[in-house]
Amino acid sequence: MKKKLPILIGLIFIAGLGFFLFKKYSKRPPSQDQTVTTPSPTPTNLLTLESTPKYEVSSQNVNYYGNVNGYLAKPAQDGTYPGIVMIHEWWGLNDNIREMAKLLASQGYIVLAVDLHNGKVAQTADEARELTSSLNQDEALNNMKAAREYLIKGNADKIAGLGWCFGGKQSLQLALSGVPLDATVIYYGSLETDQNKLSSIKWPVLGVFGGEDQSIPVDSVKEFETGLKNLKVENEIYIYPKVGHAFANPSNQNYAPEETKDAWAKTLSFLEKHLQKTSNK
Repeated sequence: MKKKLPILIGLIFIAGLGFFLFKKYSKRPPSQDQTVTTPSPTPTNLLTLESTPKYEVSSQNVNYYGNVNGYLAKPAQDGTYPGIVMIHEWWGLNDNIREMAKLLASQGYIVLAVDLHNGKVAQTADEARELTSSLNQDEALNNMKAAREYLIKGNADKIAGLGWCFGGKQSLQLALSGVPLDATVIYYGSLETDQNKLSSIKWPVLGVFGGEDQSIPVDSVKEFETGLKNLKVENEIYIYPKVGHAFANPSNQNYAPEETKDAWAKTLSFLEKHLQKTSNK
């Protein structure tokens, strides 16, 4: 019995340690990479996003930065319109993003959907993870700044940045870079909460987040919102309580049609208020 006692104590210790580690790491939130599924190879039914087209749309691939091509969608009718730098999810510039560019262009915007993956489009989460992990952030900023300049040269009178997920993070990074914008839209992108860094933002911000998004905790969203308020930056921050990450992507397992519809309506209202109502047409 004396010989078995140390063994028994050891087994109890190992079991207890295993339980502790399980409790500790099973609660660790999954990374943003783990919260989305595979992209749709063809445009999924995006709407749910009800918005009556105001303009016919023309679209084409354009070279806007070095050898990088983006997707330009704009009203077919000549005129002066606000411009939007649209930034894709971690998958890359795929057909769903092109459809979103055309959808937004039909509301009276010149939309340049950038390509931060240099022509590569991921078909699996592993491919997307590899593309984003190899991203040079300085190069990405130069890319988005070039898109902004392209829109300005194309007669856009106001400019906003807009992106989802990885693109939401990049939309914020563009806002923090010091280049002047007129609005920023962030869909569940990683956030910056340092007020010294946020102080470079001098224009309205719209943020859309999921209350069950384990990769972007609600606490960080609220801290971001507080930082903007302290800096007197006009903002609209919406947290949808029962949805997770990437809920506005129809090809994602977390897709939430009603919340997506509501968020899109808020996005259109925000852009109209801060871009179109002050545009000179």
